[in-house]
Amino acid sequence: MDLGGEARSRRTDKGFTGLVTFAGLTVLIVLGLILATTSVQAWPAIAQDPVQFVTGSRWSPSDEVFGTLSFLYGTLVTSVIGMIIAVPVSIGIALFITEVAHRRSRKYIVTVIDLLATVPSVVFGLVGSLVVVPWITPAYQWFADLVEPIPGLSTVFDQTNTGRNYFTAGLILAVMCIPIITSISREVFATVPEIDKQGAYALGATRWEMIKGAILPHSFGGLVGASMLGLGRAMGETIAVSLVIGGAVGMSANVFAPGNTMAAVIAQQWGEAGDLHRDALIGIGVLLFAITVLINFLARVVVRRAEIQMKGAHS
Repeated sequence: MDLGGEARSRRTDKGFTGLVTFAGLTVLIVLGLILATTSVQAWPAIAQDPVQFVTGSRWSPSDEVFGTLSFLYGTLVTSVIGMIIAVPVSIGIALFITEVAHRRSRKYIVTVIDLLATVPSVVFGLVGSLVVVPWITPAYQWFADLVEPIPGLSTVFDQTNTGRNYFTAGLILAVMCIPIITSISREVFATVPEIDKQGAYALGATRWEMIKGAILPHSFGGLVGASMLGLGRAMGETIAVSLVIGGAVGMSANVFAPGNTMAAVIAQQWGEAGDLHRDALIGIGVLLFAITVLINFLARVVVRRAEIQMKGAHS
């Protein structure tokens, strides 16, 4: 027996284990340092009135009043609009690539999707501002007139005189998130065992029934993860949203009204911010970081419960 070789193998395994453990801990350390340093710098603005900072809707740097609720509202509204559009479109594209498209055409479609992911966000913002806004403003007016007799919809889709609003920002975010969600969803669908698909076909299932019964349940956790990555991109997007959302301070149930988001207001006001104003902008970043962590935690809980239910159904 080669005892020396076994000892070297054990040392190599321990070294590799230590290396990957350190790599994993590094991520937590970096996140902790980011949270700690930004929180310390933001504290002077937050300490004035922590409750007002989170729940107040008035943002007036000249009066040293910093309420971030309107920016939080804008972030959630634009992100939800973007996800409502992007998630079904992305899943549909991923299913088309993996289950419908011919093998020769798949690589070209994948290449186009990957290229879309490399386009700088400022380009999306410029296209949205110069092309989408002038084109879509009449469509907003037409749709608002169409739903005006309906009480609930007339509030959500009210009249507007500008195309720079929550909905336009959501459209741009949807286009930006589609490549991320599509790429991950495609990889998730590729992990579905072929025997599950063939078994569904053997039982007489159509293609849609096979997708609904074999692919989607198996891929649920991965699809939620892909959606969360897209949501993170949407909530943190800055320049593109700044160019198309209107930059207004306030909250409105009308998605055709101008507004602002947490990330966008930081980019818009950072250059001219004074000391306390800059601390407040850093505080917005801390709040956005905390919300992102919370949403990802809730997503993991949803996935875990869904996996438990699936295991119970199969047992």
